[in-house]
Amino acid sequence: MGINLYKLYNPIKHYEWGSMDLIPKFTGIANKDKRPYAEMWMGTHLSPSQVQQDGKMISLTQAAGRELPFLFKVLAVEKPLSIQAHPNKEQAEEGFERENKAGIPIDAPERNYKDTNHKPEIICALSPFTMMAGFRGPGDIFLSLKAFVSEAPQLKDIITPLMRALGSDSIAIFFNVLFHITRSEREYLCDFIKNNEIREMENLSSAQISLMKKFTAEYPADAAVLSPLYLNIIKIKKGQAVYIPDGILHAYIHGFGLELMASSDNVLRGGLTPKHINIVELMKIVKFTAFTPKILSPGSRAFSYPSPCDDFILSFMSDEGDNGGEDDGGKNILIKNSSYLCIVTEGKLEIAGASFKKGESFFVSSDTEDIVLSGNYSVFAAAEKVKSPV
Repeated sequence: MGINLYKLYNPIKHYEWGSMDLIPKFTGIANKDKRPYAEMWMGTHLSPSQVQQDGKMISLTQAAGRELPFLFKVLAVEKPLSIQAHPNKEQAEEGFERENKAGIPIDAPERNYKDTNHKPEIICALSPFTMMAGFRGPGDIFLSLKAFVSEAPQLKDIITPLMRALGSDSIAIFFNVLFHITRSEREYLCDFIKNNEIREMENLSSAQISLMKKFTAEYPADAAVLSPLYLNIIKIKKGQAVYIPDGILHAYIHGFGLELMASSDNVLRGGLTPKHINIVELMKIVKFTAFTPKILSPGSRAFSYPSPCDDFILSFMSDEGDNGGEDDGGKNILIKNSSYLCIVTEGKLEIAGASFKKGESFFVSSDTEDIVLSGNYSVFAAAEKVKSPV
């Protein structure tokens, strides 16, 4: 086989939460229709990337000879995405079989499990990126609610049951009570947050207040506007990443980044969305324990972001073009007997006789030799994790 190298032509997803200019500017695509560009998909999942072979356009699936176990995305978040979590493999298999037996169509809005796979993911920032991920500790949630109700005593009848639920250190009970707030209470809660000044104080930060107000503008009858009080607010810088395991509630709020995930469409939502929410099903898969994801920062010009997932690994490589990338003990390479989806995020990259500039992506594999990268570039590479021999 030798070296297989294909430039990718990738599908764009135009969701309403996307940006008008981030992906077009990054890729050099003209946004003639003035539509929001939310995601650019690289891979074989559902809407495969296209490549050119012998003068014809074919799917990456055909060129690679198989389905890849991961999906690589460019993500442009202008408006918040829904709060969501993803099942593990066992949960996905059970849920998929159960919904099939119930006769729920795969494309039905109320369908929860669209395949049998899990969906862990890693998000890496190409610009400052804000998200929420993982429950805060019960005590911390309680103190934020207490501070909030001190600023909003009119909401005491709504907030007190939530605080009482946390008295047993049970995030699950708290979450269940949250989802049983009546519609009139939700509307009153959102209206109050939107139209009243709320002061920053101990246990109630300006970031929490700002996000609550932001959410009420988009979702004026959603109890999840309180999510900044019970989920961790995480801000990462360019080049930093966060790994989100199965069962962790999270929501991307704003920014431009790369997302790498296992190939799956299993999403269970927990608020900030007009889409289907099934609280009973969501509570089966969510991990109701305090969890703060680690912020992963690249430590060198050739760096792989650590993750426990066997489906994928995300690597970053860069070279200022003055030393062949040898500061880290050798040239930047892609090792043989592996397949990679790569995207250039800065400069120009030379590889196997081809060149790629910022915003361009490619698929490459080799069974005969390691592939050397050269030029003045920054590139991210997605690949299956190489398992150590037993």
